[in-house]
Amino acid sequence: ETMLIGCISSLLQCYWKVNRRPEPVKVLFNIFGMMAPAVGVSFFVYHQLGRIVHHSLPLMLAGAACTYFLANTLPVAVVISVTEGKRLRKIWSECYFWSFPYYLVGAAIAGLISAVNRYVGWQTSLLVVPVIYWIYRSYRLYLDRLQDEKRHVEQMAAIEALALAIEAKDHTTHDHLQRVRVYAIEVGKELGLQGEDLEALRAAALLHDIGKLAVPEHIINKPGRLTPEEFEKMKVHPIVGAEILERVDFPYPVVPIVRSHHEKWDGTGYPDGLRGNQIPIGARILSAVDCLDALASDRQYRRALPLDQALEEVAKLANMQFDPLVVEVLMRRYMDFERLLISQSGGINKSRLSTGAKVERGVEPAAGFEMAVSDRRRGTDSSFLSSIAAARQEAQTLFELSQDLGKSLSLDETLSVLSLRLKKLVPYDSIAVYVRQDDKLYPQHVAGDDFRLFSSLEIPMGQGLSGWVASNGKPIINGNPSVEPGYLNDPTKFSILRSGMAVPLFGINEVVGVLTLYKAAADSFTKDHLRILMAISSKVGFCIENALKYEQAESTATTDYLTGLPNARSLFLHLDQELARCKRTNTSLAVMVCDLDGFKQINDRFGHLEGNKVLTLFASFMKSVCREYDYVGRMGGDEFVMVAPGLTAEASQEKAVLLMQLATEAGRKICREEILSLSIGMCFYPQDGTDAEHLLTEADKKMYVVKQAHHEATAGPVVVSREGSPRAEKPISQSLST
Repeated sequence: ETMLIGCISSLLQCYWKVNRRPEPVKVLFNIFGMMAPAVGVSFFVYHQLGRIVHHSLPLMLAGAACTYFLANTLPVAVVISVTEGKRLRKIWSECYFWSFPYYLVGAAIAGLISAVNRYVGWQTSLLVVPVIYWIYRSYRLYLDRLQDEKRHVEQMAAIEALALAIEAKDHTTHDHLQRVRVYAIEVGKELGLQGEDLEALRAAALLHDIGKLAVPEHIINKPGRLTPEEFEKMKVHPIVGAEILERVDFPYPVVPIVRSHHEKWDGTGYPDGLRGNQIPIGARILSAVDCLDALASDRQYRRALPLDQALEEVAKLANMQFDPLVVEVLMRRYMDFERLLISQSGGINKSRLSTGAKVERGVEPAAGFEMAVSDRRRGTDSSFLSSIAAARQEAQTLFELSQDLGKSLSLDETLSVLSLRLKKLVPYDSIAVYVRQDDKLYPQHVAGDDFRLFSSLEIPMGQGLSGWVASNGKPIINGNPSVEPGYLNDPTKFSILRSGMAVPLFGINEVVGVLTLYKAAADSFTKDHLRILMAISSKVGFCIENALKYEQAESTATTDYLTGLPNARSLFLHLDQELARCKRTNTSLAVMVCDLDGFKQINDRFGHLEGNKVLTLFASFMKSVCREYDYVGRMGGDEFVMVAPGLTAEASQEKAVLLMQLATEAGRKICREEILSLSIGMCFYPQDGTDAEHLLTEADKKMYVVKQAHHEATAGPVVVSREGSPRAEKPISQSLST
């Protein structure tokens, strides 16, 4: 009887209130492979235990229940483990062990009914039927809850898969979904969202941009402003996203949030123009969080803003674009959210999809390849000879270009040759070669249309076409030139150029610059053009790096490293050139040798670093009072020389007094004491000499006469004129104080 009841119950379980009927082989396995053996083994254990425990009913029932549980669950767990390759223990503990208490309760009820039947009568045992039904209902509710949890896990897995699909299309926001999810959930909790509303926000945070699957990729990843037509296409993505998610049948309101996450507080958003509290609270949260993350993330056309600055930008839009309550929570709790984001290891998988993987298999698509533009042009020649000639010409031009690039260490000359040769291979309307200095790109060579515009640009790393290429080390083809910083958002600067191609120029260790070509027509550049630029980019990069090193070495050989002034070698060369010019034009020339008095005392009292600051400051003072054709150099130590063509003796005296004041001012600014003074010796061409060495020697002698007078007199500084006689001046301190 027990065997029959068990088999009938197993059969009913397979067909009664099930969503999908099982296959006959599974029904047979459940009845004859599980139920019948389980009943038989349990019956055997029950009676064997009776002999051992002296017919103790509780122990016999417990042993039979445990045996029945193991015999009923282990075979299924073994089958699943073998077919799915999972660990048996994990499957059994996660899927079946939770039901063990129900087996024990069932055994206890069976024992109770048996006792009632034996001592009271079977009619009384009918009172236990409600208890049995209650156990059955609780069991079914538990199963339904497990089914709901399983469905929820499957839905979240589908959500994460869709989120990865969006991420694969939008390459610029790798951690975007993770940050938006964490911030949105925490803001929602702060604003009192619970249950289904919070789950809806969690799903929408991952799926709010799913509608971008319907937006062309070149619009999503465009490095710059969208055209009105492109923006119209982009505005469709909330509607498409909502329509996609309507088919998922979420148990919570995800669709309204996704549809409205671009609505604005003042009603100027899209797609429905909702305002204020008409916008779902989840959409209001998502809108502010999404904007904050966009500002704090790198984009192709700009660098990421610091989080504090990004929050300030969001706060400015409160009551206009965003719900002020949401903004207030973000401003108050953002540091907590950021720490939570860092600490969390869950969420969507951060590993990138293999969108850049190279697949070796596959020769061509079933319909064949599209003919390239260049192929179409060559096809009209009705001859393969034209393609051979073009290839030979390309190879020859590239060879000549490579040879020319290595001939000169002059950077300007090298880049001029590059621009002329390159135009034969890649037609362009404008070319710009930007050289990296610290965190900016500066135009080193510009030719073609908009010459003045591109020559004036200073492009921060990471911004615009060229800045993005330099920062990421990757080329861009057919980008929008208008995003180059310098005339982005500036209506006074307008360019007719509509397409740009930029490649990074690598030196030995890093990017040294960017080569960018521009054209007036949109989408003018092809992959062949990019291939040519990439072929020469390494050579150009090395040439630029070598030329820059040469210029630096040349500058070091003629420039004082501390003050940036020309050194003694450069000063002699310049003075010789000026004297030759003065001889041709029959004009005069003044040479002023200056020496700082008290400088040794500064080094002794304040240290050499402070002394270096004094020298640098005084050098800048000297350059500031010079005419544009005067020449200032540092001879060494604390001695400076000024070469002033056409300066008269009277003007030289005035200049000397001014320089003395500046020397005292330099000492006061650095040391906060009037500790420094200046001795100056002057001589003139042709009166005091006709060659550089003689003029400098005479001026130096007169300077030492003044220096000696400084030590002997306390009245004030003394200037030696070209007659060589010291002349007392008003003390500098008095002249500055009055």
